[in-house]
Amino acid sequence: MNTVPVPTQFPAITLLVTHYNRSQSLQRLLQAFQNQHIVFGDIVVSDDGSKPEHISQLQQLAIKYKFRLVTTPKNRGLGNNINKGQDAVNTPYTLYVQEDFDPATDYATHLNDAFSIMNELADVDMVRFYAYFKYPYLKPYRNGFSEMVFKLWYPGYRKFHVYSDHPHLRRTSFFEKFGRYAEGIKGDRTEFLMNLSFIKKKGKAMFYEDYKGLFEQINSNDEPSTMKRSDLRQSNNPAIVLGRALYRNVKHTWEVLF
Repeated sequence: MNTVPVPTQFPAITLLVTHYNRSQSLQRLLQAFQNQHIVFGDIVVSDDGSKPEHISQLQQLAIKYKFRLVTTPKNRGLGNNINKGQDAVNTPYTLYVQEDFDPATDYATHLNDAFSIMNELADVDMVRFYAYFKYPYLKPYRNGFSEMVFKLWYPGYRKFHVYSDHPHLRRTSFFEKFGRYAEGIKGDRTEFLMNLSFIKKKGKAMFYEDYKGLFEQINSNDEPSTMKRSDLRQSNNPAIVLGRALYRNVKHTWEVLF
């Protein structure tokens, strides 16, 4: 006798996905959640002026996956895309995921852990599920989650990366404490300015220590990454890496202080 899986319900959480010209990736992400029988209180997809063929696909996907589509007539950048998407969220919590990420098969368990942590700790502003590197200063809490500890005098520039646009659960009241995302500038700068606000306003975040275990970032040949970075930022030359680290440490310290 076949049994029907019981959905994991998160009525207090809206899934917010930002999208730009990657409708296949979006479908893969939404199908992954559906395959795990994860049910959100709402789903909002915020599109940043995609090409007509992607908009047409989004309209069909909206029917299949029952999401609300928020659009703009032309590309306005990362800041505007997140702002207008977040404005459409009505639930107390927001799970923010960009369209090129896929959740692990046991993600529901970890999302439930993160949600319960935020419910029991009122001062936690967000729980992070993915990063390019492990945050260097962590205080273990439970279920693989640790508190991110920021002190300006701690060594290394990686201490500044407290906030990230990578997949995370946050309170929908996020803007009330940290302000809106800067618009009209490059995505990297938009992200760092929010990070700076998060630090200055003493934001508190939790970090999943297996930082690449819950999501996979997928950039296919058909739908490659839309984020472009300079060669200097990507270089692995030891001298450039050291110079970049020293520069970032001094620059970010100055920005936090002034």
